[in-house]
Amino acid sequence: MAKLFDKVAIITGSTKGIGKVIAQAFVREGAKVVITSSSKINVDTALNDFPEQNVFGHVCDVSNCVELEKLVSATVERFGKLDVFINNAGISDTFYNITDSDPEDWGRVVDINLKGTYYGTRAALNYFLETGNSGKIINMAGSGTDKKSNTPYISAYGSSKAAIARFTFAVAEEYKNHPVSIMLLHPGLVRTEMIRSGPQTPEMKRQQATFQTIVDIFSQPPSVAASLAVKMASEKGGCNSGDYLSALDGKRKKWLLFSYPFRKLFHRIDRTNY
Repeated sequence: MAKLFDKVAIITGSTKGIGKVIAQAFVREGAKVVITSSSKINVDTALNDFPEQNVFGHVCDVSNCVELEKLVSATVERFGKLDVFINNAGISDTFYNITDSDPEDWGRVVDINLKGTYYGTRAALNYFLETGNSGKIINMAGSGTDKKSNTPYISAYGSSKAAIARFTFAVAEEYKNHPVSIMLLHPGLVRTEMIRSGPQTPEMKRQQATFQTIVDIFSQPPSVAASLAVKMASEKGGCNSGDYLSALDGKRKKWLLFSYPFRKLFHRIDRTNY
């Protein structure tokens, strides 16, 4: 039987990139999935890549608490229940020194990444606690989450991901006596629109060569993160509330670093954009 048979999942920010690949993996494993974006065009376009009976599209700005509550209600109305909520939607700040940054842009990253995760977690938790459903909430980590993962020039993104980790573990502790699992997933470094978009600031131009080398060494396809998401969402995945899984853990980092010279020599570096 499929690992997620009869499960209903919401995945925010899932019309492209990592979120879309996770959504596709969930559908393959038997789940019904709600994909979201703040753009109706993106939602309508992405729906063409999914089987109509298994996927529902919903326009949602995750920085708006009310819209997250409506998202949960719309999902239950469409599919009858909710089992998994993945707070995947996120953006990054422009590659700037902090003194050159735009306060409004910096705050927007926090609104979407951190507040969006809080709003989504809160909306899902309210549903799970009211219904007694033993649901799962998966929040997304990133650069800045781990202690040695500094994020110069993208301080809003790094700060938001560090805060998301602390938030996730705090909420997992708060609800440790309830049948709800709250977990953290690090998708690793993936060549998505987030890391290749934005203006070419002077700092970005100065750091371009170093940045591209880091991406060449450590980037992976989003399927790695998607398989971990399936594991976390599955009843037989062996994951518990408070768990943290990473697509770029210590062993994988060492392997990617060790294999990089050989991948470069034999032109085996995957530069696919997702």
